[in-house]
Amino acid sequence: MSKSKPIYVETLINAEMEKLWDYTQKPDLHEQWDLRFTNITYLPKEKEADPQHFLYQTNIGFGLTIKGTGKSVKTVMKKNERVSALKFWANHPLSLIAEGSGYWKYTQTSDGIVFLTQYDYATRFGYLGRIMNVVFKPLMGWATAWSFDCLRLWLEKGISPQISMVRSLYQMIASFVLAFIWIYQGLVPKILFQDAGELELLQGTGLFQGHEELFLYILGVLQIGFGLLFLWIGRKWWLHVINIVALICLGVGAIMSSAIVLAAPFNPLTLTIAMIGYSLLTTLNLKDLPSANHCKRNRVRSR
Repeated sequence: MSKSKPIYVETLINAEMEKLWDYTQKPDLHEQWDLRFTNITYLPKEKEADPQHFLYQTNIGFGLTIKGTGKSVKTVMKKNERVSALKFWANHPLSLIAEGSGYWKYTQTSDGIVFLTQYDYATRFGYLGRIMNVVFKPLMGWATAWSFDCLRLWLEKGISPQISMVRSLYQMIASFVLAFIWIYQGLVPKILFQDAGELELLQGTGLFQGHEELFLYILGVLQIGFGLLFLWIGRKWWLHVINIVALICLGVGAIMSSAIVLAAPFNPLTLTIAMIGYSLLTTLNLKDLPSANHCKRNRVRSR
């Protein structure tokens, strides 16, 4: 195994033990909510007591698929606790993971079932593989945590993984679009090409006389920084409230400086309304949206 910290994810799910067990142990249900796997297939057993072997497959895009094999090595079934331990390995030439092991643990409490996993793996490709794992391992941890929260929403609120994935994709697209517009508006017309019209609009307000260029540079930097926030914390509702207020202020300022801008194609009014609409729709979409942040990522050790 690698010397780095193993991946640990824990969440609380308000569901029946048997139902949670089925949704995590039956391949046709498991593969629906787990981002790490596209397909899981159980292999036939010669004897019922034999370990359960399975094949897993992950599509990584561009028609490429990584395949691997795993087996259940131990299952513990108690009244209020269950544990499922497994090993996995992959001989696929594109797989960074050579072999690994881990377990799932289910603990019944008065608040629900504490569902957790811990796993680790060894990488291939030598030193290059260890370098790649610096990015890959946090991504695997995030995918595991996001998937656990997707499962929680499916069991607790009946929100299917397919719907959760579509809504999450919309959230990513909307955040990128808002980020792109803010960064573009800050970089291009305010820093790179002030003569394209922004400087003239600012001069029309009569403010900052003699310092219009400097003000535009400062405003451009602030807009770029604000745009980057949508890539970092685009799920924060208060960021979209600030966005709406800022857009209204900038839009009113542009119109007051020169009302003729309303006659131009893709003018400040249409751009402002479109961006406000993105923020309103994004805010409405935040409710019951899967998030890796809803899971614990570190084990709390008892003293």
